[in-house]
Formats: sequence, structure tokens, C-alpha cells
Amino acid sequence: MASELTEFLRELQSIVRLEASEEGSETGSSEAFTRYMVDVLTEAGEIDDAELASYSGSGARASGFSVSEDESTLWLLLSDYRGALDIQTLGKTDLTAHVRRMLKFLERSRDGLWRKLEESSAAWDMAQRIDLVWDHVSEIRLVILTNAELRSSLPKPSKLDGRALICSVWDLDRLHKLSISGRAQEPIDIDIIESWGDTLPCLGPRGEPGAYDSYLLMLPGEFIASIYEQHGPRLLELNVRSFLQSRGKVNRGIQETIKTEPGRFLAYNNGISMTASAVEVSSGQISRIHDLQIVNGGQTTASLHYAKSKGKVDLSDVFVQAKLSVVDADHLMSLVPKISEFANSQNKVNMADFSANDPFHVEIERLSRSVWSPGQLGTTAMTHWFYERARGQYADAHVRARTPAKQREFKAINPPSQKFTKTDLAKFENTWDQLPWVVSLGAEKNFREFMLRLSARGAKFTPDVAYFEQLVAKAILFKRTEKIVGSLQLGGYRSQTVTYTIAKLLYTTQQRIDLHALWRLQGLPLELAGEIERLAPTIHSELVRTAGTKNVGEWCKKEDCWKAIRALDWDVPRGVDGVQTDHSESAMPGARYITSIEHRLTPSESADAATVAGVGPETWFRLSKWAKETGTLQGWQRGLAYSLGQTLGRGGAPTPKQVTQGALILSEATRLGFRAE
Repeated sequence: MASELTEFLRELQSIVRLEASEEGSETGSSEAFTRYMVDVLTEAGEIDDAELASYSGSGARASGFSVSEDESTLWLLLSDYRGALDIQTLGKTDLTAHVRRMLKFLERSRDGLWRKLEESSAAWDMAQRIDLVWDHVSEIRLVILTNAELRSSLPKPSKLDGRALICSVWDLDRLHKLSISGRAQEPIDIDIIESWGDTLPCLGPRGEPGAYDSYLLMLPGEFIASIYEQHGPRLLELNVRSFLQSRGKVNRGIQETIKTEPGRFLAYNNGISMTASAVEVSSGQISRIHDLQIVNGGQTTASLHYAKSKGKVDLSDVFVQAKLSVVDADHLMSLVPKISEFANSQNKVNMADFSANDPFHVEIERLSRSVWSPGQLGTTAMTHWFYERARGQYADAHVRARTPAKQREFKAINPPSQKFTKTDLAKFENTWDQLPWVVSLGAEKNFREFMLRLSARGAKFTPDVAYFEQLVAKAILFKRTEKIVGSLQLGGYRSQTVTYTIAKLLYTTQQRIDLHALWRLQGLPLELAGEIERLAPTIHSELVRTAGTKNVGEWCKKEDCWKAIRALDWDVPRGVDGVQTDHSESAMPGARYITSIEHRLTPSESADAATVAGVGPETWFRLSKWAKETGTLQGWQRGLAYSLGQTLGRGGAPTPKQVTQGALILSEATRLGFRAE
């Protein structure tokens, strides 16, 4: 195990150093490690999307933070990164010191530390945000991130200013176990007697022998609130977390029932559905649940926790009906997503399948293993862009290449710098579609919004080689911009500066970046890179300036922030290599490379798009006028014809539905006597 853990450490160090290679600062590796860990823990449900912000001074330290949507939970992060290639230890002395420094930072933030900090720094943002939400926070989670191995017991839960205080450590061993499990998150095991003081009575089992057993339970509301307090959002299966977040704050109706009619909660509430890999049952009493996940009932769970921790409500009269499906290990990965999907089928949001098994992600993975990218800088060394549909796939594939020579060959074909994940893909696409305020919401929320937009395209859209090449080109644009912004050392708000810089560039050029050129080059032309380097400091300054007295990180999550950046006076020079500044036919909506995820076309839609774009905007204006004068088309058809003229006139791309209807309108108008020429 020791040698395996050492090898994992070296792999981790390689990833971190590669990420930090162009940061140009002594703290680059530590910051890169923090970013890496935040991505891992967000996907694992351990934290909500966190913002990186480094503070160190006079016995106080912090590396980042996150606040839950209802502002009841505050996560504070601290990174302890070691650069050595041999395993270091994190003992009791260091652990105690880390906790003390984090508490000191919290106390200073509560007391207005932000007023003493530089306004353009991410530390100012972090301290101000904590001060603003302090009165709403009922639970604080201290999370220590380290690539050392923990050799000490954790501090027991306690209180800070009357708020629950829970400490956790993600160390090298814990991270390694997560990576080799092939799962997105650690399994949650509940010792019911230890955590609740008694067993839980149940009915069952019933089910399908060899596949699953189901039990029915009547759970005390206090029990549900307490396990959520201990395990947080990772108790909720990914679909449920996404649904809960999409609905914003805790359900007010549930809260009212808990407060005024707790005895009727059981009658009013639909209950929850749970899954597990195993249970320990004796005489109709469950004493332990292994790998527990709540797959339906996220709002019920979060609302009970909110009522207990924030509202100080007595839950002794609240009971919730629950179905527990215990799924055999051989069916775990196939059956649990289906249980979640059908349990949530009444919720419109679940038309989008958020799991890694969504056909879109499966096809992207297949393309990433089969499509070869051109060699960089004129070399003939073709490579793959490795799509990690499920966390740990890259490391697993590397380990399966048994010999050192085979492992070196794998890395040569699949460079670590060309690995990207589901949340990366969502950043690339939503940035390209000029939604920087959505990207600024954080990895998980941005991914959820991307999946909702993708689901709007319906089942007709299937990624192909052309789409994959364009996706890689967007990845190149995003990743190279990240490195440029990192090398400029602008201070805080690096991720926001990246997405807003690219979005502004795309807006100014009307999205006329030559993606095919970026794919062929596998990089940015020098002129384009130079313009990004020139634009990024301006964007960073504007983000801070337009925020005014607002928290900059929160301001970047608002569409009004994008409107302010969009209005910024900036022109890209004509002829910049990699940017199409003309309005040639190749840039029109009927062209073969429409690049917005919402505008991706099927073959028949592409034909309709060519027809719609081929007649030109003036023809659509004439058609709308002709239809009004002759009364030959319906009002909505005349309106759509006029809208198509406007969209084409400004170089925009009609939606698939618009091009389909547009082609039908043109055909009907022609049949009735309209002449396009």
C-alpha cells in the first residue's frame, strides 16, 4: 500500500506542477493544488462550489470559502501543500495549528477584516462575504486540504458563537481511496445505534432477488436532520443536489408545516427515497446502512435540517415516510441512476440526466478515445484529448498500462494537459455562448445549467467528429486564456476574469473565432494570444470597478455584470490571426460550423438553415410585409419572418426550431405566389 500511495502522490504532484507551470509565482503549486481539490470535492458533494482566496497574517489563514444557497452553511478551506515526492505526515501539532488559524480568520472576518484589506484582492471578497452572511450562518465546516498523510484524530464537533463547528481533513490517503474507488464520492455509512441511539423499525424486504431489496420506514425528522448535518450535500445523489439547487432556497411551505403543524407533516409530505449497497437488519430493525444516498426528497431533507439548525424548531413530532432500496453490487451503477430518474420523474428539471451515463457524455468519451488531434508546432506527434466522463478514468487507464514504458506511451498519447472533465466541458461551452455570469456560479451549478440547455435540444442532437473538434478548439481557447491570465498575476478573481475575457472577445467579434484554425494549430495564434493578454487586465479592472461596494465574486454571478462588461468600449484589431472579422458567407448561420450548443443542427436542420440563410435578411423583411399586405400567412408566421430578417441582419444564428419553421414558411409563401428574388 505504501508504494501504491507513493506512486499516487507522484502522479498528483505531476498534475499540480503542470497546472502551476505558467502561474509565475512561488505560490503557484499551492494554488493549483487548492483548485484541483476544490474540483474533486465539489463533484464529491463535500462542498458547494468554492471560491479560491488566499489570506495569511498574524496567526490567521484561509485558502478559500463557500456559502450554501440559503446562507446557513459556511465552508472555510485551508490548504497544506507539500512539494516533496515522498509521503509527509500531518500530525496533531500541525492540525491543531491549522484549525486555530482558520478560527482566527473567521473571528477577524466577523469583526470586519475586509475593511483593512485591498479591495481588488480575493481575500477582501472572502472576508466581506463572511461578514455579510455571518448572522445567517448556523453551521461552519472547516475543511483542511493536504497532500500529506493525516496521523491524528480530528477535533470533535463544537460551537463557535453558537454555531455548529465541524472539522474535516482531506489527506493523501483519503484522496487516493476516492480516486481508486471509481466513484464520484466517498460512500456514506451510517451506524444508526451510534448516531441515533436506537435502531429503526422497518417493513420488508420486498423486491427482486439478486437485484434489490426494498424496505419501508417511518423516519423521525430529527434523524434526517442530524445525518444531513453530519454529511451535508453529499448525502444527496447528484440528480437531487442539482434539482435542489435549481429551486433555490428552502421550500417555504415545508417550513410552515414544520413550524405550525408538525404532527401533520407525515400526511402532507410525499416522503423520501433512499438507496444503499447493504443494510444490517435483525427482527425488523435496521442498525446500520452502508453507502446511503437520498435519491428523491432533497427539499424535504434540506428543509428539516434548516428548521433544526437555523429555525431552532423542535422536530420531535415530525415523521417522514421513506423507501430504502438496497441494491446488489452488480447492479449498483445501472439501477441506482434509474431509481433516481424515475423517483424524480415528476420534476421537470430531470428531463436532463445529470449522471455520467447520459448518452451525450458517453459519446463524447467515445470520440475522445478515437479522434486524433494534429501535432503541435508542426510536429507529427498526434494525440488524444482525454474526456474523463467519470472521475478517476484517466488514472485508471494509466495504471492499466502495466509497464513503465507503456505508461509513458499512454501519457505521450494522452497528455495530462489535454484531460478535461464534465464540468470543464460545461465551462468551455457556456463561456463560448457568452454566459460568463453562469460560469461564475461555480463548476457544479454551471454544469447543471449546461445540462438544462442541452436537454432543450432534445434527443435529436448527437455529438459527431465536427462537434468534438470544435469542443477541443473551445477548450484550447479557454485553457490558454487561463494560463495567460495566471501569468499576468492580476490578483484575485482569476476564474471570473478568464470567462469574462473570452466572452467579451466573442461578443466583440460576433463569435467569429476560427475554431477550425485553433484545432489545426492546437494552440492560439500569437496575435490572438496578444489581444487576450491586452484585454484581460482591462476586464479584471472593470469587474472590480463595476462591483462598486458589492462583493466582487457575487457581482460576477449577476447578468447585470455581463451587461456592464458587454458595454465596455473595446475593439479587436482587424486581421488578428484566428479571428474572422469579416461578414463572409462562411460566418452566416447556414454555414456548416454553427457552434452554440443550443444551435447545433441535425442534417435536416442544417439543410433548413442553409435555405433560411440563403435568401438573406432583406428577403425575410419583404416576405413579412408581403404576408401582411396579402393576409396569406398567420400572424406568428409573419412575426417569425421579420425576426429571421433581424437575426440574419446582425449575423446571428436562428434556433433549430426557427430554421425548421422558417423553411416551411418560405415554402408556403412561394407556393402562394411570393418570389424570393
